[in-house]
Amino acid sequence: MTLKAVLFDFNGVIINDESIHEELIKQILIEENLTLKKGEYQQVCLGRSDRAILRELLASRGRVKSEDDLTVLLNRKAESYALELDKLEKLPLYPGLDDLIFQVRSRNLKLGLVSDAIRKEICLVLERAKLAEYFKVIVAADDITTSKPEPDGYLLAVERLNQEYTDLNLQACECLVIQDTLAGVQAAKGAGMQVLGVANTYPFHMLQRCCNWTVDYLTDLELERVEEVFSQSLCQQSLQPNAIIADG
Repeated sequence: MTLKAVLFDFNGVIINDESIHEELIKQILIEENLTLKKGEYQQVCLGRSDRAILRELLASRGRVKSEDDLTVLLNRKAESYALELDKLEKLPLYPGLDDLIFQVRSRNLKLGLVSDAIRKEICLVLERAKLAEYFKVIVAADDITTSKPEPDGYLLAVERLNQEYTDLNLQACECLVIQDTLAGVQAAKGAGMQVLGVANTYPFHMLQRCCNWTVDYLTDLELERVEEVFSQSLCQQSLQPNAIIADG
C-alpha cells in the first residue's frame, strides 16, 4: 500500500478558531432567548457541523427548526465569522502548516480538505491565508447531509480526488487524515483511513488511544516515517481498530 493523499481537517488543524465559534454559537442561542450551559460546547459541538450542533442544541431546549430556518442561522453565523476574522491582524493558523503542506506537495501527494464547516468559512480563510490553490478538493458541510462522526465526507473526498486526478485510482486506505477531534477520528476510521491526531483540541493521551499516530504539534509530524509504515501495510490493516501506532 502506498500513501497517496493527505486529508486535512479545517477547524482545529488549519486554524485555531474554536473560541470564535463558541462565542458565535452562544450569540445565536442568546438571540433565541436561550443560553449555552457550562461545558456544553465541548460535549456537544467539537468536531461536528454547525447544522448538527444547532439542531441538537435547539431540540434539547424544545425548539424544532426547519432546515430552511437552520440555513438562515448558519448564514448569519458565517457573516459574523467573517466580521470576527476581519478584526484580526493575523489569522490564528497553526504553526508548521506551511511546512507540512510543502512536505506533502514535494512528495507528490494529493491534498484534500474535509470539514464540517461551511464552504464560505473555509474559502474565506484559505484565500486570506493564500492556501486556496493547494486544496483542489474540498468537502464542506454544504456537500453532505450528515456530520462527523459519520464517514460520508471522507468517502466523498476519495471520489472527488479520483475525479480531479483521473489516473490516481485512490482508495480510502491510501489516505492519511489529520484530525484533532474524537468525532473526526471516528469518521476517518469509519471510512477505512489511517489517522494522525494532533493534540490541538483534545489531550495527547486521548487521541493516542484511537489514532494511528499522535503528535503534539504539526511540526512533530515525520511524513517520511508515515510513508514507510504505509508501504509496509495492506489496505485491510487500516480498518483494524487496534492497529495503533503512536509517536510521542
